[in-house]
Amino acid sequence: MAQRQWRRMGMKLSTPVATGVLLALALLAITHLPPPPDHSPLPLPVTSSPGHLWDLANPLAGGQARRERLPVPLTRLQRGQSPGQGRRQRRSVERETPPWLSDDDLQKMQLLASGKVVSKTRIPAHGQVMRVGLQAMGDAKGDVLPASPERDCQDGNCGLIKRSGDLYEVLAFHLDRVLGLNRSLPAVARRFSSHLLPYSYTDGSLRPIIWWAPDLQHLEDANNDQNSCALGWLQYQEMLRSHRPWVAGDNLCSRIPHSEWSRLALFDFLLQVHDRLDRYCCGFQPDPSEPCVEEMLHEKCRNPAELVLVHILVRRSAPSRLVFIDNAGKPQHPEEKLNFRLLQGIDSFPAAAVATLRSGRLQSLLLESLRVDQQLWESQGGTKSLRALLQTIDRRAQILLRYIQDHSLTLFEDSPC
Repeated sequence: MAQRQWRRMGMKLSTPVATGVLLALALLAITHLPPPPDHSPLPLPVTSSPGHLWDLANPLAGGQARRERLPVPLTRLQRGQSPGQGRRQRRSVERETPPWLSDDDLQKMQLLASGKVVSKTRIPAHGQVMRVGLQAMGDAKGDVLPASPERDCQDGNCGLIKRSGDLYEVLAFHLDRVLGLNRSLPAVARRFSSHLLPYSYTDGSLRPIIWWAPDLQHLEDANNDQNSCALGWLQYQEMLRSHRPWVAGDNLCSRIPHSEWSRLALFDFLLQVHDRLDRYCCGFQPDPSEPCVEEMLHEKCRNPAELVLVHILVRRSAPSRLVFIDNAGKPQHPEEKLNFRLLQGIDSFPAAAVATLRSGRLQSLLLESLRVDQQLWESQGGTKSLRALLQTIDRRAQILLRYIQDHSLTLFEDSPC
């Protein structure tokens, strides 16, 4: 058409000139196109087929989320693919992260999700649990293996790989942060491919990996090394009644304030974690398959003096704060068997956590938090599949709120610590 216009004007154009005119007109048209919409959608998971989008929950209302720049190849590394697979170039995108995940949380989650496995150590008497040394992406050390795996762990560069059946621990970590308890160690879901690991760890199954806190305090007693202090059930109940620490020569127990036990009880009830305050399953009738039955622990419920607490741990850097470990709990524990013994002796709860339970937004907040862990999100099917699990947690929250009301329990404000 351009050539016809020029011919009407009595001018002739050579083919190269005509082509140049057409290109100029095309560029002029492009510059007048309307700008693209001002938003950045979340990237599709690597394994998603075209047109398959997760039904994302509404973002957190009333708070400004931070924007973190997380590398897209994180998911590829989590899947254990080699850097040469695929032609996708390394790039960064903005991803909103909820404000309850601190910068330290995000840094540790990044290390756990994408760090290169450079060493391994078996944990005695813990079956398929493996401690691994991790090297962050882009570390200047390159491919040089650490001279001392123990030293690497002391520097905070280790994680504990647990069983596939313990993936609930990742949800527990996010619940801890959403409620503002901040007592659990960072955890993510990951697939491994390192040649240093046995095949059972590299068969493509998704496993939780928990950050290894280098200064957890353990008793020297080989039969009780999963505690920072020895505490029996009767001493624990007396301590709660008097609101005074139980001393009896145990300095670590004496530093744990009453409010810490309240946080632990709330957390364990929502997740139905028995193997801490009630490892003997005295608060409900256990199934024959429960470890407390198989190990003949349930029989000891008839003698409270024999009952002890387990996994009562603190860090040397913060001896007055409990550390919640082994938080897999019971996602399918039936409502008619909820263990109220976990709440026995507790007469107050943290106000901020209870306010979140009352808000009616617990499920949407958890969905927003879990979405940060792309591996877990994809493997569980996103919002639609996670909803049933979160409804169980929410239902337990409503039961706990009714318990607080029926027993006229009080709330306390968190003090900065």
